[in-house]
Amino acid sequence: MTGVSWRKGCPVALRDLRVLTLAHWGFDGRVRTGRLIVHRGAARELVAVFRNLYAARFPIRRMVPIDAYGGSDFRSIEADNTSAFNCRFVDGTTHWSNHAYGTAIDVNPIENPYVAGGRTSHRASRQYVSRTPRLPGMAFEGGALVRAFDRVGWGWGGRWTSVKDYQHFSASGR
Repeated sequence: MTGVSWRKGCPVALRDLRVLTLAHWGFDGRVRTGRLIVHRGAARELVAVFRNLYAARFPIRRMVPIDAYGGSDFRSIEADNTSAFNCRFVDGTTHWSNHAYGTAIDVNPIENPYVAGGRTSHRASRQYVSRTPRLPGMAFEGGALVRAFDRVGWGWGGRWTSVKDYQHFSASGR
């Protein structure tokens, strides 16, 4: 991670991050194993979230640390990768993202796009801008994914009013 998703000056120390190895269902109906890097203070809650998702057979396309994509959020999204920690700013600002603290996760980002002005930056996500019909892997009110994060008190970007970040879940709600 050093020099890729973590570097000197990040708002969280390496010693405060944990690797979670999690079983999950793939879109092919098979059990897979993935890894997330998260803040140690969030690890227990996130294990509970992923236990609930596993029990609900909620599909996740891919779950590897963002280092596999050179720390590029865009490349990770294009790969439909579920990821958490990445020492980066909120796009277009000099404010740390919740991902830089290890307290935010983006789940199935193709199926759950960031939408501003009715548009997304990722071609494969265009069919998911409209949230109906509800397709496998999508986040929606009352669905398994949103309920699992609600149970641990994490906020969902699909509830934001100005833009919608359907993939985004965070401890702070932002």
